Amino acid sequence: MRILRAADYRVMPWKNGGGTTTEIIVSPEGSGLDDFEWRVSMARVEGSGPFSSFAGIDRTLSVLQGEGIVLDVAGRPPARLTASSPPFSFPADLPTSAALVAGPITDLNVMTRRGRMLHSVERLTISAPAEIEGHAGPTLILCHDGEAIFPDSGPIRLGPLDTLLLERNARTLRVEPAPSATLFVIRMTAEA
Repeated sequence: MRILRAADYRVMPWKNGGGTTTEIIVSPEGSGLDDFEWRVSMARVEGSGPFSSFAGIDRTLSVLQGEGIVLDVAGRPPARLTASSPPFSFPADLPTSAALVAGPITDLNVMTRRGRMLHSVERLTISAPAEIEGHAGPTLILCHDGEAIFPDSGPIRLGPLDTLLLERNARTLRVEPAPSATLFVIRMTAEA
């Protein structure tokens, strides 16, 4: 179990040079954009335009802040995403462009290398104690807003944009909001 504090995340340029991304974690540690197995990051999108292409990568995007974004992924109808929309998954190697709804946004990006890893992203808004089911692979719990306390694990307290990484989470994890919290639960699974 590791706590990843928002103040320690690494800021780096986008692959296409059009902005910056804040890398929360990449696996294997130290890998680059062309050889990671999985990666979790946040990006500030200041303008409309094309998305970077990542060959062989599956991607899930969620809006954290701002009015929203419309994604145009080749071969699919345009998808309007807001802070209340469910996470949106798409192949990161399809031509994709974005149009901002009304001003900049911050998004959460989860990416896995196709053929090696799968991922799921779930948004939870809690105002009472809740349980997060165990998972055999790595699990990340990002506290989007509010505070989250894990009383049976220390206790551990996550503030806004802090992340809890569980390498293997075989047991159910109890979480208490303080007084409410929005969490993203990201689960990684090795492909068979």
